[in-house]
Amino acid sequence: MTVSSKAYADLFDSFTREAFRLETLDDYGRSGNVEAYRMYLAGKPRPEDYNAAWLSTLRTHTDIGKRVYRVHIVSRPLSTYLRYELGWGYRTNMTAGEEFFILDITNRPNPLPGVPDFWLFDTAAAAVLNYDEAGGFTGADVLPRHRVPKFVTHRDTALAHAVPFTHWWAEHGE
Repeated sequence: MTVSSKAYADLFDSFTREAFRLETLDDYGRSGNVEAYRMYLAGKPRPEDYNAAWLSTLRTHTDIGKRVYRVHIVSRPLSTYLRYELGWGYRTNMTAGEEFFILDITNRPNPLPGVPDFWLFDTAAAAVLNYDEAGGFTGADVLPRHRVPKFVTHRDTALAHAVPFTHWWAEHGE
């Protein structure tokens, strides 16, 4: 079922141990911080307050020992959006304790074909994220509890094939 913005946001307030995200798209340019992406495209420097609201949210979790982490499935060469997301977003969010991993499928098959973007909370709740063709977020579907184990398996598969972002970035980043 598609949930309201408040109900989806409540998932971030109610988890007790960990929140995991799988990212599968090459472009989220019409979601989140659209203005910052425009600044990046224009060659402007990253603003001092870039991602401040998310950094604050992250710190409320990571400062008390909760884990927030994600895997992004990518293929090189990176899209312009991914260069922005990894270069500005990931590197900034790491300062607040978020962990990132890259599953690079450039020279190998995707171990998770057809799996959508999702958040998994405490292996107890999963929300599939929906996007339009332009990368605009259109809502989240909170899955019934009996479907959550499949997303735990997706998480485990993604992590088994991914490498820490910092290692990947050192080899393939800017």
